[in-house]
Amino acid sequence: MRLLPFLPKRPTVAIIRLQGTIAATGRGATLSDAALAPVIERAFRKGGPVAVALVLNSPGGSPVQSSLIAARIRRLADELKVPVHAFVEDVAASGGYWLATAADDIWIDPASLVGSIGVISAGFGFPDFIARHGIERRVHTAGRSKSFLDPFRPERAEDVARLTAILDPMHEVFKAQVLSRRGARLAQDRDLFTGDIWLGQQAVQVGLADGIGHLVPKLTELYGPKVRFRPYGLRRRFWQRFGANLLTDAVAAVEERALWARYGL
Repeated sequence: MRLLPFLPKRPTVAIIRLQGTIAATGRGATLSDAALAPVIERAFRKGGPVAVALVLNSPGGSPVQSSLIAARIRRLADELKVPVHAFVEDVAASGGYWLATAADDIWIDPASLVGSIGVISAGFGFPDFIARHGIERRVHTAGRSKSFLDPFRPERAEDVARLTAILDPMHEVFKAQVLSRRGARLAQDRDLFTGDIWLGQQAVQVGLADGIGHLVPKLTELYGPKVRFRPYGLRRRFWQRFGANLLTDAVAAVEERALWARYGL
């Protein structure tokens, strides 16, 4: 085909797989803007694709990384005039749904879970545990809020109020993203921003998704039977494959497992 330039080129759709939790650390299978930047750039620019498809399977994670990744996708889509389609596998919840809103349309499986448009802060408290074991916690600060939500000290009402003052505006940012991207497609008689999740056809009915559809048949329908697919995704570094940092990887795995477990996965 390269030697015969007068022949029509087959349309190509770049496929970006976004699978895993969203975090700045870049450990394991996590998604971050820094790691994904070259992947997204290549997908949009290499070979002049007629469209970019996002294959999503994420329970969420960092709101900042979600925002950065989604914004990068939109900048390139608008700059290069390339349509973006999202295809959800098991789940696109919280930050995972934030990524889905970067697409022009969202297609899901009948068993996909989407939504969870909210913000969460979770942790543990150990003040009684350390007291029972004769451990004394010594904290000295310059600035009375520096030991904010210390897990080894009793929870303070002023700390909770301060945390709420952070979470509520962050929730508004998330809501603004969804409203700006989904707009009139959202059901007007439902509160979709409670952190609830919807399954398959329910998500379509409330406007969080555009329909039930899988990647190959839907893109073939949109771009013809001769459409080609070019996959892109993160590659784990050599040292990551062999667990060079077992302790931090174990902690990250527990945190990731907790996020997936929230959706029964």
